[in-house]
Amino acid sequence: MISTLTGRVSHIGLDSLVLEVHGVGYLVHTTAQSLAVTRHDAELTLHTELVVREDSLTLFGFPQREEAEIFRIVQSVSGVGPRTALALLSVMAPDDLRRAVAAEDAKAITRTPGIGPKGAQRMILELKDKIGAPTSAAPSPADVPASPEEASVLRGPQADVVQALVGLGWAEKSAADAVATAAAEGESDPAVLLRTALRGLGGSR
Repeated sequence: MISTLTGRVSHIGLDSLVLEVHGVGYLVHTTAQSLAVTRHDAELTLHTELVVREDSLTLFGFPQREEAEIFRIVQSVSGVGPRTALALLSVMAPDDLRRAVAAEDAKAITRTPGIGPKGAQRMILELKDKIGAPTSAAPSPADVPASPEEASVLRGPQADVVQALVGLGWAEKSAADAVATAAAEGESDPAVLLRTALRGLGGSR
């Protein structure tokens, strides 16, 4: 089992990066937040989880060990796979999830694409005794930008980010609006656009 990887970032995509370790490039899927603060050629250590399927080996990685632990625990919930767990961690920090579970706040959990009200309730029920208590007193407020009245025509990296959001489960119109808002704020890096758009989308899918 690969527990951690330390190497040089040789490529950054919309939902993954390539970490070069002693001449071997590992494709590692990670959260939008992690990608937004990662830079090419930077030295990086990721705590990893290898997901084995009959037809694939997929590596997921996180800068903090806590994120990797939550990623693994969340997949113990019935019907939750690695992609949904990754999407959850792209929307909620570990302590945000702990607070939502402790408060039985299903609405907060349904901000994650692919998790509806029933799935959120099931997650609260099955995680209550597994995820632990929040480590901080209060959540950090998220800056949620207002949706533009009309989405601009998106091209290049912006269009790629829209497609990534559609792949995560959001409607194309909602995704385009969120990306247009992020771009209007001056964001241009695809990973930053994705993170900002995720924060702006909230629960609308």
